[in-house]
Amino acid sequence: MNRTLLLLSLLAISSVGYSATIKNKLIDWEGFEKIVSKKNIIREKKRLTERQFIQAMKEEGVILLDARSKKNYDLRHIVGAVNLPFTEVTAESLRKVIPEKNSKILIYCNNNFLNSPVSFASKKAPASLNVFTQVNLSAYGYENVFELGPLLDVRTTKIPFAGTESK
Repeated sequence: MNRTLLLLSLLAISSVGYSATIKNKLIDWEGFEKIVSKKNIIREKKRLTERQFIQAMKEEGVILLDARSKKNYDLRHIVGAVNLPFTEVTAESLRKVIPEKNSKILIYCNNNFLNSPVSFASKKAPASLNVFTQVNLSAYGYENVFELGPLLDVRTTKIPFAGTESK
């Protein structure tokens, strides 16, 4: 492409602008940002130590949610966890797994465990599944969510595992 044509193309693009709104009622960036801001304020108070997490697992009616893929869940998951892959979260799927919105929900993700590189493959810290799961649960009205905070070694943690990789 010659220089003049390139400049004309850039001018045409800039005259349309990237701020033009493309309507889609099923995508709400501003709503997402509001939830993230709200969660950021209260999230740290709902992060649990290993000991606190194990205690909370024993409470009556607690839901231990694993939002990883079914494949990784089958390889290794915390005993008692129910699997609802993040990509399959909808109002209906959440109702099936967590019928009561005020239920106490415990979550964990890949970035909570070391030395299980297949089932708990680490993600970049800002892309941690705990972060996305917190936001999504909040978007659907589930606010009583607590997450495992520390990074633990699967070989030494007191948290019990099940699955084909944990045997």
